[in-house]
Formats: sequence, structure tokens, C-alpha cells
Amino acid sequence: MRLFFALFGLALLTAAAPAPKPVPVTRTASGTYVLGSPAARVKLVEYASYTCSHCADFSTQSQAVLKGKMIASGSTSLEFRHMIRDRLDLAAAVLARCTGPRGFFPTSAAIFAAQPAWLEKGIEFQQVNAARINLYPRPAQLKAYADGAGLTDLVKARGLSAAAIDACFADTAEIDRILAITAAAPPDVDSTPSFFINGKVMPHGGWAQLEPALRTAGAR
Repeated sequence: MRLFFALFGLALLTAAAPAPKPVPVTRTASGTYVLGSPAARVKLVEYASYTCSHCADFSTQSQAVLKGKMIASGSTSLEFRHMIRDRLDLAAAVLARCTGPRGFFPTSAAIFAAQPAWLEKGIEFQQVNAARINLYPRPAQLKAYADGAGLTDLVKARGLSAAAIDACFADTAEIDRILAITAAAPPDVDSTPSFFINGKVMPHGGWAQLEPALRTAGAR
């Protein structure tokens, strides 16, 4: 009987535990997205491309600690800035942003995780169809490349409707905004990914090199 009440009491305590607060996401005046507390003492800026394999590696390797601990603790924030390299990259950026502030970072992570499959498919599609598709207006080009690579199906599986996707590719102002983020990159950004911690550019490298620098700056 005592064991029953002890277990019952434990169940009540477990049920009453408050759910963790969602990590805030904000959109800057330039259109970039920031994950984490605006008051975070460690501000990480990442310039990345969806067609960059090193960026995909960083996304996968950093996920558990950077987002699961450092950003969740409130000590660190991450601002993602697009460094567009090609039309497949731009198409992926349009789709990631189409999911809105709350969906942007999870969708970006999903795009990076699936990169080997959709990038290979997209390159093959582009090689076969480029002459025809390049005659389309830019929004239609991007939509065609997203469809051909399987990126459209990827975001549909995450709940984005066909109508919403069409509207995002038709939003030329948002496409121009993505390209403007790339154009505004400082000269220090000469490859992807590139990182800044509290405004200071970091030596090129992946998560293994960046994690100690973040901890030195105060990330926990």
C-alpha cells in the first residue's frame, strides 16, 4: 500500500511539472531570423547555404548542444543569415521561410538533414531541364527547381499547403529580401558556413571548433 501511494504521489508530481517554455524566435528588420532570448549574452550569427555540405554537417552535429542546451538555457541566441550560392539554395530558402518564424529553424534543420537526397536529385533535374526552365520568370524557375528536387514535397510533409507554397514563390519582395541578406554580408564571409560570436568573426571550422569558442564566451 505504501508503495502504491508513493508511486501515485510521484505520478502526480510528474503530471504537474510545467512544460518547458518555447524558445523565442524573432525576425529582424533585414528579414533574418533569430532563435533564442534577445537578452542572451552570447550572440551567434551564422552565414549558411542550404546547398553547402559543411553547413549540413554543422546543422546535424550542433543540434543537440547548441539548440537543445545553449539556446534553450537562454545563454545563447542564433541568427541565421542566408548566403545564397545557386537557384536550388534560393528555392530552399524560400520554402524554409514560408513556414514562418516558428517553423523556420525546424524546417531548415529538416532541409539540411535531407540534403544528400534532394541536392543530388535537384542537380540532375537542373541539368536536364535548365534550358527550358531558365526561360521562366524567376519565381516560376525557383518553384520548378524546388519541385524537381523534391523540396516541395519535403515541406508539404511538414504541413505546408500547396496554396501557401505557391504564394511564397510568388512573393518577389521576399525573394529580393533573401538576396539582399546575402549582398549585405561583410567581406569576412568568404565561405560557408561562416560564424560571428558577439560581432567577432570566428576562424573557419565546424561544430568541433565553434563549441569551445561559444563556451569561452559564456554559452551554457
